[in-house]
Amino acid sequence: MSAPPTPQQPVTVRMFSQRFSATPLGARLARHLAGNQLHDWGVPHGSDVSDAVALIVAELAANAVTHGRVPGRDFELRLSLVTGSVRVEVTDTRAEAGPPAPGAVREPGLLDDSGRGLVLVEAVADRWEVVEREPGKTVRAEVDVPRWRALFERVGDDFS
Repeated sequence: MSAPPTPQQPVTVRMFSQRFSATPLGARLARHLAGNQLHDWGVPHGSDVSDAVALIVAELAANAVTHGRVPGRDFELRLSLVTGSVRVEVTDTRAEAGPPAPGAVREPGLLDDSGRGLVLVEAVADRWEVVEREPGKTVRAEVDVPRWRALFERVGDDFS
């Protein structure tokens, strides 16, 4: 009798992590660096994956600056190229009043000035979640990479 197979966690192939000032300029820089990092990993600018990740980073970084800002503390962007997808994580240090969970995001009214960021994340991410931590929280989203094996074969030994 053999043991049932255990589900395997995704294998992280590449990782990028950077802290940014909790300012609009920091959020903008995070978005630009995310696109450049993906391009370096073989996900070209202007591709569906690159555009989706750029939108997710822009919205999560803007939320970290607007809603998660603690004076004197930065926010962190982490990108991971894992088996089959790109994982985006934005961490801030504000613990109270976290974002709604996936599926619980309400659409803003037509005349509301804000509230569209997580609606967009929910629309373009294949999966997302909020992870509580001390102090603060991390919002994690993943975008699937079609034909990801070809990406690794094209880049070759650079990923080993």
